Amino acid sequence: MSDSQFWDKVHAAAAKATWAYLATTNGTQPKVRVVHPAFEGERVWVATGRASAKAAHIDKNPKVELFYQIGAEMVHLTVTGTAKFVEDLAEKKRIWDGKVFDYELSQFWPGGAESKDFGLMLMTPGRVELTSLPEMMTGKQPEVWRASRK
Repeated sequence: MSDSQFWDKVHAAAAKATWAYLATTNGTQPKVRVVHPAFEGERVWVATGRASAKAAHIDKNPKVELFYQIGAEMVHLTVTGTAKFVEDLAEKKRIWDGKVFDYELSQFWPGGAESKDFGLMLMTPGRVELTSLPEMMTGKQPEVWRASRK
């Protein structure tokens, strides 16, 4: 399967889910919380409060993992990579105005992309795994993409 076909499958799976679980670390303690991410090609965006606990964790340790369990077919999508907060206002406006997210960001940041607490997290995947419970039960190996394949 080509990278393009794999990413098409990832985007289709993620589009069926509203929520995913983001794992960060606070020192040596893993922390997991629900987020509403958005894919843009091979990049993953998460909008969150810039002063949130997850932002503080990422500022100290950029390694993160995002997990989706999708629908009745129990599709599992795991994205492992690094995250950083984008501070460039032009990029924040591009994402905001481009409607990359499938919800209105202004619900949380009425002041727009310029809002002081509007945190725009960019996750760069290093590894992406796609499988499903039925596939796992038959012994089928997950489909895996690695950034090093490029």
